[in-house]
Amino acid sequence: MSPTKIDFNIAGSLNWPLVNAPIRMTKIKVDLTSEIPLYKQLMTSVTQLIQSGTLQENDFLPSMNELSADLRISKETVKKAYNILRSQGIIDSSHGKGFYVTKSTRGPIRVLVLFDKLSPYKQVLFQSFVDHLPNAEITIRLHNQDINLFEQFLDENLDVYDYYIVTAHFPLDKEIQKTAKKAIQRIPFRKLILLDRNMEDLKGQYGVVFQDFENDCYDGLCIVTDKLKQFKKLNVLSMKGSLYAPLIRKGVKKYCKDHKVDFKIYDHIEKKMVKKGQAFLILNSQLDTELIELVKLTKEKGFKIGKDIGILSYNESPINEIILDGLSVLSTDFKQMGQLAAAMITQKSFTKEKCDFGFVGRESF
Repeated sequence: MSPTKIDFNIAGSLNWPLVNAPIRMTKIKVDLTSEIPLYKQLMTSVTQLIQSGTLQENDFLPSMNELSADLRISKETVKKAYNILRSQGIIDSSHGKGFYVTKSTRGPIRVLVLFDKLSPYKQVLFQSFVDHLPNAEITIRLHNQDINLFEQFLDENLDVYDYYIVTAHFPLDKEIQKTAKKAIQRIPFRKLILLDRNMEDLKGQYGVVFQDFENDCYDGLCIVTDKLKQFKKLNVLSMKGSLYAPLIRKGVKKYCKDHKVDFKIYDHIEKKMVKKGQAFLILNSQLDTELIELVKLTKEKGFKIGKDIGILSYNESPINEIILDGLSVLSTDFKQMGQLAAAMITQKSFTKEKCDFGFVGRESF
């Protein structure tokens, strides 16, 4: 089994020979007197021509109209055979050009990963994806939540890869979201898997493995209700710049209202906030300045983290096992997210899956 190859280049385009690929005048045959269904005969004939080398990578097949006329069979029969071969990764189609032989019949699966950034939890997600997808060539592009850069990457790489893995994290401005949806619709849905965020208004049979920011936060806090009762107040640190902090804050507000928990949401940290008997939930990255500042103030006041005050962070990362002798988190299972995405490719079954969310308890809470 060939190892997975990864290209981490951020920009640039790839040369792709498909545009100039020849149309092979192949000897695709069927036996009209055979009891074997015609579409299965077509599939067998095309596969044998590929295995013999008569049809090679990027060669175009006859159009459905041409083949149905030459073989005197219905166009629907040809269409059925071509669609099944495409679902198996043996052939693919290019808009306006027709069906062609893919590399995946003899080589590794080619995957383009379009992440917004490579944060600690995305590294966990990505490594899990790689570990569960053998024999693949994976290219990463980071769009940095810039819709123009995202569109550029699509312009350069459409019709190049077998699958496209996308984290559709862009500013929640209506026009930007509209542009993002239109751009993503350019990717054939049979090749598309969205990760981390579900675009509910994007209709179609594509793959999704997502977290539900508002409801996940609510459910996660429900898990730690007994622990929260040990503290007088929940202070939520939500710095500016996080795309989904507004949704997470909604989950916090609903939970605190339903469970009668005293809380307050801050967009900065001050010394007077740090009081004995209070809990803190940090919504940004666990390595952002608010956690560092909170720990400094806690030590200045002589408080013991995990006893005098409690600290919860949002989103798991391997380093959490070390920070503060163990940083407690509410988090999506990002290993599961990567594994589910890889399974959709290996099993050729695209579904919409919500990732597990839960509490990882350590010394800080």
